[in-house]
Amino acid sequence: MPATESAMGTPGMGPDSSSGGPGGKMMSGWASPSILGLLVFGLMTMLLGLFSLPKPYGTGFGLDLGGLTIAAYAVAGLLLIIGVVTLAQNHLYWGTAFVGYAAFWGSWGYTFHHFLAPGNLASGYGVAGIMFIWLLFTLTYLISSIRHGWGTVFAFLLLFVGFILLTLFYWQIGAHSTIATSEHWVIGGELILTGLVWWYGGTAGLTNHTFGKKVLPT
Repeated sequence: MPATESAMGTPGMGPDSSSGGPGGKMMSGWASPSILGLLVFGLMTMLLGLFSLPKPYGTGFGLDLGGLTIAAYAVAGLLLIIGVVTLAQNHLYWGTAFVGYAAFWGSWGYTFHHFLAPGNLASGYGVAGIMFIWLLFTLTYLISSIRHGWGTVFAFLLLFVGFILLTLFYWQIGAHSTIATSEHWVIGGELILTGLVWWYGGTAGLTNHTFGKKVLPT
């Protein structure tokens, strides 16, 4: 993968053309959409982090569950397209990751509206189970991330930790445990940091490609 196209990862590593990370080999007439995937995934994760902050901060930013759900559906559709095009460019690692997380954001609205409806908070156990499943999905990519550079390792490690925190958080909701303000700060802050790292990966990749040299480290 050429360095100018790299959003995260070390160029030229791995057994196939997908191993270097976003970018690299392109379809005729197509630029790689993977940088856009990193940007929108990062920004949506930051939104979820802001929403997870304790009151009045999360709601004080004007965020509500309905608006966040609409944004999640839009991001899911965009990531699905990006993932399919990236797979068509023979980038297995990032293509499958984008398609997978498109499914996550696409199911996010349904999960939160139906499992955590008023009077049904015991279903927090169900949401905790769903978060655990996505934790395992993220672990799959974390295991292979070392082949794609330390930026990719850091991004998936933070995402993995985020799913651990979300699993524990919704388990507590299912158990009707009191959620401390500090827990909201930890979860919200961790998700915001995770989103920033993914956003930076996309920003660095686009900047380096635009200038034709490594301006921002990846």
